[in-house]
Amino acid sequence: MSTAFLLTSLIVVASPGTGVLYTLAVALTKGSRMSVAAAFGCTLGIIPAMLAAIVGLAAVLHTSALAFAALKWCGVAYLLYMAWQTLGERGALSVEAKDDAQARSAGRVVLTGFLINILNPKLSIFFLAFLPQFIAADEAHPLAAMLELSATFMAMTFAVFVVYGLFASAVRDRVVSRPRVMMWLRRAFASGFALLGARLALSER
Repeated sequence: MSTAFLLTSLIVVASPGTGVLYTLAVALTKGSRMSVAAAFGCTLGIIPAMLAAIVGLAAVLHTSALAFAALKWCGVAYLLYMAWQTLGERGALSVEAKDDAQARSAGRVVLTGFLINILNPKLSIFFLAFLPQFIAADEAHPLAAMLELSATFMAMTFAVFVVYGLFASAVRDRVVSRPRVMMWLRRAFASGFALLGARLALSER
C-alpha cells in the first residue's frame, strides 16, 4: 500500500462533507458515545459504494443519466430534510441530557449516518475513479487489492470522524448551556446541510 494512497485518502476523509457535518452535530448535542455511533454509521455507508465499484454498478451510474439523477435527487431531498429537521430542533442538533443520550439506542444515529453516505452517487463514482489508480496493472489479485484499499479507506474514515466527534463533544457542555449559541449553531448546520444538498443537485456525472 503506497504512501500516496494513504495521504490522498486522509485528505479526502478529513475534508468537510456531509459525514463530518453530521458527526460534529451529533457530538455537540448528544455526547461522545453518540458521535462514535455517527462515525460508525457514516463509515458503514461507504460499503455500498465500495461494492458498487467492485461489481461495476458505479459504471452504470456514470453512464446512465437516469440512474445517476434518481439517486442524486434522493440524496438532495434527504440533505434538505436534514436541514429542516435541524432548524426545527428535531434532527442532529436536538439536545438531550447526557444520561438520556447514553441510554438511547444508537441505531437511529447509525442509520442516519448510513443514509447520508449511501444516498450520495458521487461516492460510488469516486471509488470507481479513485481506487483503480492505486492498483498495479500487473496485480495478480486485483479484487483482493481493491478490498484491502477499501478497508483501509473505511478505517481511516472511522478514525478521523471519531477524532472530529471527540473534539466537538469535549466542548459540548459549553455549547448546549447557551441558547443563543445553539440557535446560531442550528442555523449554521442547517445551512451546511442545505448547501451540500445544493452542491449535489448541481453536480454532474
